Amino acid sequence: MFLERKGDKVNRRGWIEVVCGSMFSGKTEELIRRMKRAEFAKQKVEIFKPVIDTRYDDEAVVSHNDNTIRSTPVPSSSNILLLATDVDVVGIDEAQFFDDQLPHVCRQLANGGIRVIIAGLDMDYKGEPFGPIPALMAQAEFVTKVHAICLHCGNLASHSYRKAEGDNLVLLGETDEYEPLCRTCFNWATTKK
Repeated sequence: MFLERKGDKVNRRGWIEVVCGSMFSGKTEELIRRMKRAEFAKQKVEIFKPVIDTRYDDEAVVSHNDNTIRSTPVPSSSNILLLATDVDVVGIDEAQFFDDQLPHVCRQLANGGIRVIIAGLDMDYKGEPFGPIPALMAQAEFVTKVHAICLHCGNLASHSYRKAEGDNLVLLGETDEYEPLCRTCFNWATTKK
């Protein structure tokens, strides 16, 4: 944490970090790594995820590599403000599934001296900006874009190609429903559908 001395009072400075990319790129793994480092540094941490994310566990945040950390599922971003009391670091996984108030919530937390670490998909299955992630990236002090490997050509993948049928924006899934593709292979695959 950065500290600023004003007279006899020391104020913590908060900030926002965003880890984004396609599916299977290691976003959650990186979030867990940063949160565990904060815990190791004896900082008070709290991790949140949307209640709809029940793929691996109803409560814990779990990466594709089965790395796990305790979390609190919440129905909306406003609940994060209510529950993030007396903490140094707040982690938020699957941020793309939260409502449009998430950037405001994260800004309030950071303005209150809390380090906020957010992980989420930057694009939906159509290759369009996803939920509150673009606004979060714009206001973040640090943005880390991680990449998967394209399963067709081996280049860096930035797109989450949906193999499953349907046009619902939210479809929780794994390798049966999605695969990471580079821009060229994604464009080719979407024209073949």
